[in-house]
Amino acid sequence: MFMLRNASKYLFGNPSSNETIVEIPQGQLYLVRPLSPKGYSELIFPDANFSIRRTGQQYQYQLVVQRVYEEGEEELEADEEDPESSTAGLEAAKDERTFLLDETLRFRSDSREGGEIVFAWRDLSGDPGDLYEFVCDSSVQSTAAASFEVVAAQCQYERKYNKNRDTATDEELAQFSFDEQLIPSASSSTSSPTAKTKTSSPLAKPPTHHTQPVQTAASNMTPPKAATTVIPASAKQPAPSKEILANEDAELHLFDFDQEAFVLQNDNVHAVVSDIDKWQYWLQILHGGKEILGLPVEPVLNPVFNFEHLSFIFNHYSEDGDAVSWLLKFKNTEAEDRFQQGLMQALWEHLNEIKWSKAKDMEREYALDAFQDLTMEDAPPLEEEEEEDEDEEEEVKEVDRKGEYYDSDESQDDEDGDKFQKSDPKNVNSQLAVGFKNDRTFVVRGSNIGVFKHNEKGNDLNFQTNINKVQTPKGQLFSPKKVMLHGQDRDMILQNDQDPNSLYRMDLEYGKVIDEYKVHDDIAVDQFAPEKKYSQMTSEPTFLGLSHNAMYRIDPRLSGNKLVDNEMKQYANRTKAGFSAAATTAAGHIAVASSKGDVRMFDRLGIMAKTHIPALGDPIKGLDVSADGHWILATTRTYLLLIDAVQRSGKNEGKLGFEKPFAKDSKPQPRRLGLTPAHVAQLTHETKTGIDFTSARFNTGVDSSETTIVTATGPFVVAWSMKKVLRGQKDPYSIKRYSETVKADDFRYGTDRNLVVALPNEVGMEKKSALKRPTRESIAGAPAGPGARMSTPRRSAAGRASAMSRSEVVDSPY
Repeated sequence: MFMLRNASKYLFGNPSSNETIVEIPQGQLYLVRPLSPKGYSELIFPDANFSIRRTGQQYQYQLVVQRVYEEGEEELEADEEDPESSTAGLEAAKDERTFLLDETLRFRSDSREGGEIVFAWRDLSGDPGDLYEFVCDSSVQSTAAASFEVVAAQCQYERKYNKNRDTATDEELAQFSFDEQLIPSASSSTSSPTAKTKTSSPLAKPPTHHTQPVQTAASNMTPPKAATTVIPASAKQPAPSKEILANEDAELHLFDFDQEAFVLQNDNVHAVVSDIDKWQYWLQILHGGKEILGLPVEPVLNPVFNFEHLSFIFNHYSEDGDAVSWLLKFKNTEAEDRFQQGLMQALWEHLNEIKWSKAKDMEREYALDAFQDLTMEDAPPLEEEEEEDEDEEEEVKEVDRKGEYYDSDESQDDEDGDKFQKSDPKNVNSQLAVGFKNDRTFVVRGSNIGVFKHNEKGNDLNFQTNINKVQTPKGQLFSPKKVMLHGQDRDMILQNDQDPNSLYRMDLEYGKVIDEYKVHDDIAVDQFAPEKKYSQMTSEPTFLGLSHNAMYRIDPRLSGNKLVDNEMKQYANRTKAGFSAAATTAAGHIAVASSKGDVRMFDRLGIMAKTHIPALGDPIKGLDVSADGHWILATTRTYLLLIDAVQRSGKNEGKLGFEKPFAKDSKPQPRRLGLTPAHVAQLTHETKTGIDFTSARFNTGVDSSETTIVTATGPFVVAWSMKKVLRGQKDPYSIKRYSETVKADDFRYGTDRNLVVALPNEVGMEKKSALKRPTRESIAGAPAGPGARMSTPRRSAAGRASAMSRSEVVDSPY
C-alpha cells in the first residue's frame, strides 16, 4: 500500500491541467443488469481504454471509458454515415462514457479465476442492481490495476473532504473500498458471483490470517482439473547426457483444448536441459526421478519465455504430427533466467553448430532478447493506441467476399487455346504479384498467368484475361519460379528454374516474353529484387540480383551479360554466405538475408555491409523492409523476426544500420513474432501439419506507413498489428481460416484494409476486418452461411473446412 500511494504522486502530476492521471489501455465495457427484464448484459465498447481524468473543478475527477479503433476504421465508419444526418455529433459522443468519481458509484475491482481483472461501478441512471463493468484485457498487469484503484480512492477522498489526497490516512482511504459487494459476471446470467476468486483491494487492511496467493492477470492458468487433451508419448533419449546445461524446479501445466487454459499437471518437477551428442540436446521433465516428458531441443519447440509470469511455454509434437502446448512455471526470476540461459545455449548451438562460449556477447544478448516478450522502444504512447474493434465490425457482406475461381473447368474459348488440366495436381496457383501502378494482380499457375483487375472501390477482384503458355523467346515452355513487376507495371521479370543464369522479360500488354537477360556465364541468379522499394512504379531499368554468395546489379541495357561487374560484392565460398532473400528501402538501401539466419545491411552495392545482424540459426526464406528503413521483417518457417534498424545510442544515435554501423556495445533490437504455443498446438491439432509461414510483408504505399504485417501458414492467413507488436501486447495478431492451403497473400497497394489471397484454385480480395482474434472457434473454422466464399469456412461432414460455393464462381471465358 505504501509503495502504491507513493507511486500515485507521479501519476497525479500537475494539478492545474486536465490530463489523464492513470489509464488501463485495453479492455471491454459492459452494462450488466442482473435483475432487469431488459436483458442480462450489453456489450457497450468491445475495445476501449479506461482512465481517470481531471475535470475543470478542484477535487473533482471523472472515470472515462473511451472506445478505440483499428487504424482507418473510424474514418471508414464516418464515410458510411450520412453526412447530412443530424445525429452525427451524437454518434461521435457515444464513443466516450464519463462518470463523476464519487463514493455513490461503489467503485470496486475483482480478480477472478484464471486471472481476469474486472472493475465495476453502479449505473446511477439505471435500475436497481445495474452495473457498468470494465473487463481488462489479459495483457493488463495486476500492479497496474492496483494502482488504478488506489488513485480512484484518493480522488474520492479529495471530492468528499475537499482536501489534498496527501493528508489521507490508510484508514480514511479504506472507506472507499467496496470489496464486500460482489461483481456478477458480465457474460452470463447463470454465473454465480460467489464462485469467483475474490482478491483483496490494495486499499483494504491486510488480513491477520494466512491467505493463498492470487494469480496475476494474464497468467491464463486454472486450478488442477482433469485435462481432456491427449498427451503425445515421451520420446526416448537417444544417448546419455554428457553435460547438464540447466536443472530447475518448476510446476508443469498442460494447455487443454476444451478448457482453453493451462491446467496444472504436477506442482513439483525438475526441468533439465542436457548435451547428449555432437550438437544434439535434450529437454527432460522429471518427477521423483521418473521421466514425465522427454524431447529434443529443436526450433519446433517454439520456445516463449515470460519473466513477468515466471513461465516458459513450448510445443511437443506426436509422431502423427499432432501437437500440445506445455508450460513450466518457475519459483522465481533467477531460476527462469538460469533455465533460459541453458535452453537458449542448447538451441543456438544446435542451429549454428558453434559453441555458445565462442559467440560474441552481443550475439548472445540478441538471441536471448529475440525469444522473450519485449516492449520495443518505438512503442506508441497509450493515448495513441488504436485497438482492433472486431466485435462491432459488421458481417462482411457476401458481395465483398467474391473470389475468382481459377480452375480447369473454367476453360477459355478454343481460339485462345487455354486448357487447364484438372487432373494435373501441379496446375494450381503458386504466386502473386500485386500491381502498384495499375490496380492489377497477377497470379502464376503453372505456365499460365491470370490477370485480375481491382474493382473501382478496390475491395474486389475481377478476372480480366489469361496469359497462357509462358515460353522463352526460343519457344521453350516453362513455369515461372519467381516473378517481379517492373517498368511501371508494364513488364514482368520471370525466373526459369531450368536456366539459373538467365532471367526473362514479359511485355504484359502483349502477354509475351520478348527478352532474355543472360546475367553471367558463371554466376547464377537465385534471387532478385527491385532497385528501390517502389521502383516498379518508375521506368528504372536496373534491379538487384543475388547468387548464393554474391550480390550485384543487373542492367538490361548492357550488351552481352547483364551483370554490372564494378557493382558486385562477392563473398568467398568458405564463408558459406548462403544468400536467400533481399529487399530494398525507398532510398535504395539493401537488406540481404541468408539460409543461416543472419541479415546484412548495405547502403549501396559493391561494398562491405554496414551492419551484420547475427543469426539465430533458422534459415530466412523471405525478407521485407519498411520504406524508411526503420524496420526489417524476416520470415523463417515457424516465426517472423521484426528488427529495429534505428540506433538508439552512441555517436550514430538516430542513424539507420544501413547508413552507419552499430557500435560494438550496441545491437539491433529484435522482436520474434510467432503464434503462441497454445495457438500452434490448436492449429496443428486441426490441420495435422506444422507451421510453415509464407514470406511476410508489410502493407505498402508511397503515402502510407507500415501498420500491418501479413503472412499465411496452411489454410490460415495471419495479420499482426504493428502498434500492438510495438506495445508488447499479448496475441497481437488476428487470423482467418480458409478451406484449402493459402498459396500466396499480399496487401492491395496503398492500404492495409484489403488482402489479396490465392488458394490452389481461387483468388480473392478479403477485408482485413474479416480476420478475427484467435479463438478455438476461429481456428477450427466457424460455420459460415451459404454462399460464403473467401470467407471463414464451413465445416463439412468430413470434418474439413468447405470450399467456396459455386454460386459465386465467376463464369469467365477460360
